[in-house]
Amino acid sequence: MTMVEIDHLSKSFGDFQAVDDISLSVRKGEVLGFLGPNGAGKTTTMRMISGFLAPTSGTARVCGHDVVTNALGVKGVIGYMPEGSPSYDDMTVTAFLRFIAEIRGFTGADRDERIAKVARRLDITDMMERPIDVLSKGYRRRVGLAQSILHDPPVLLLDEPTDGLDPNQKHQVRSLIAEMAAEKAIIISTHILEEVEAVCTRAVIIGRGKVLADGTAKELLTRLPDFTAVSITLPESSAGAAAAYFRNHPSVAAVFETSEGNGRSKLRLTPKEGGIKLEDIAAAARAQNFPVAEIYQDGGNLDDVFRLITTGDAKQGGVRQVAA
Repeated sequence: MTMVEIDHLSKSFGDFQAVDDISLSVRKGEVLGFLGPNGAGKTTTMRMISGFLAPTSGTARVCGHDVVTNALGVKGVIGYMPEGSPSYDDMTVTAFLRFIAEIRGFTGADRDERIAKVARRLDITDMMERPIDVLSKGYRRRVGLAQSILHDPPVLLLDEPTDGLDPNQKHQVRSLIAEMAAEKAIIISTHILEEVEAVCTRAVIIGRGKVLADGTAKELLTRLPDFTAVSITLPESSAGAAAAYFRNHPSVAAVFETSEGNGRSKLRLTPKEGGIKLEDIAAAARAQNFPVAEIYQDGGNLDDVFRLITTGDAKQGGVRQVAA
């Protein structure tokens, strides 16, 4: 079921085109990572989807509600955590969440039960009677997430949901997102690429207001020239012979070597057109009796994809090529 439809959405501020003809859709059960450099148009797009910013042209529909003609209907079916988690700093956490709950139409025992539930889920129970302005950045983010899920909306828009959280808090929030994902459509705007690998089922990369790529993490990784590269860790004393051998392998374009310390080296084998098969390299290493400690596919990561798509820079690894 499609929950969010973005249809030729554009936004300009004077002569500046912040968002330029974006179209995409998000289905129930999807967690979409919305990626892009600073100034790419991520936050502007999120604000338009949420109904808080009118588009210059095009539209978006959330659970059938059009952001142009029925922005109030959109607000009723989304949970939105804006960048920076804005709130009323002089309120206590309890007072703020009560305020949000009552705006959403909840009162009495239902309101209090919902607040207690989100407080437990986000581990902010001990902070409930503190003014928001004395909270750490991490707790403020969690309060912002709490208000966005208070009414159990079918669509969540989360702008940098783990920004400022420590590793344990990040794990907790990511686990919560994964727990909610099956019954919702979730869009996460982030610059933290590990976030995409941790919780997202799909990623969209935008730059200068345009969609540059759309796919799963694995599909995006296949864009890298070295997607099928293989790395081998073995003793330094054997690295030279292994490098010379694999340099002549029919599927290997180049061999790069780095020192791993403790008497070990890593060889990274980059592919010719057609790619490298890990099982072929492993079989060849066994046949040559190279003392391999570790062998694995090493085709790059989402940082490399992001850099390639947004800047055209396909450099991977930063290691030296073994001389012929």
